[in-house]
Amino acid sequence: MKILVINGPNLNLLGNREINIYGKQTIEEILKTVASKYPTITLDYLQSNVEGELVNFLQDANERYDGIILNAAAYTHTSIAIADAIKAIQTPVVEVHLSNIFTREKERHTSLISANCIGSISGFGPASYELAIHYFNL
Repeated sequence: MKILVINGPNLNLLGNREINIYGKQTIEEILKTVASKYPTITLDYLQSNVEGELVNFLQDANERYDGIILNAAAYTHTSIAIADAIKAIQTPVVEVHLSNIFTREKERHTSLISANCIGSISGFGPASYELAIHYFNL
């Protein structure tokens, strides 16, 4: 099984950015821990701060992966382009957030991408990625 993790803006700063919200682990540490729990799964990772690159990642991954885990970060709440890209591909996408978007600022309560994803996981910190992988591994 092959799963692609795609992270959006500022998630390359995990471990240093708003530790009270996102924790002390870097994305590399998070994914290494998750990968060690699922050794039979190939886990690839891409990150960009650029909306159009996230769209390209989704389109390029289509039918090359069994699943996509997407943390679109702030683009979750603003990007019709990413929502459309998810809708246009056949590979299932799980939306993931480290923090609980519904306990944060009001503008973060709406996800434009959720309707096009097979599910959404929010608020479990690094375990959010693991829960998404667990779904694909069922």
